[in-house]
Amino acid sequence: MERTSFEHMDCPIALGLEHVGEWWSILIVRDAMHGISRFDQFQKSLGISTSSLARRLNALVDAGILERRQYNQRPPRDEYVLTEAGRAFRPVLITLYQWGSQHFPPDAPNVWLVDSESGRNVEPLLVDRSTGRPLDEEHTRFEPGPSASRRLRELLTVRNA
Repeated sequence: MERTSFEHMDCPIALGLEHVGEWWSILIVRDAMHGISRFDQFQKSLGISTSSLARRLNALVDAGILERRQYNQRPPRDEYVLTEAGRAFRPVLITLYQWGSQHFPPDAPNVWLVDSESGRNVEPLLVDRSTGRPLDEEHTRFEPGPSASRRLRELLTVRNA
């Protein structure tokens, strides 16, 4: 896959956004998590042009987020299913759901996030697996990594002081 302007970056956020950083791609992954797998289903759900949809599906396949599987030989037809990397995007979608619900709530939400057993609405919270503490500013901070620039090291040193 051809690298974009992010190739010089060693930032996990930038590298992740390289593959899903525009909203159509994120909505395609969302729809795949809702069970949509066929081109015409994605097109109907999103109202996106066929050329834009094809380009984005190909990019998600190239990135290893979706896998193309042929479900019909004549005429040849493919479906698009989440890979392990695609399924691992679920917490990101849940975090976007929570953030959007809190800061930009729709008048009438089209989905609720609910507990599978009780059916009650859930309120997502990111926590550290080993400590169970929230991943908020009180409990976490960013530290410079091995490839951090001098500018980033200085910025984080000031921020973390």
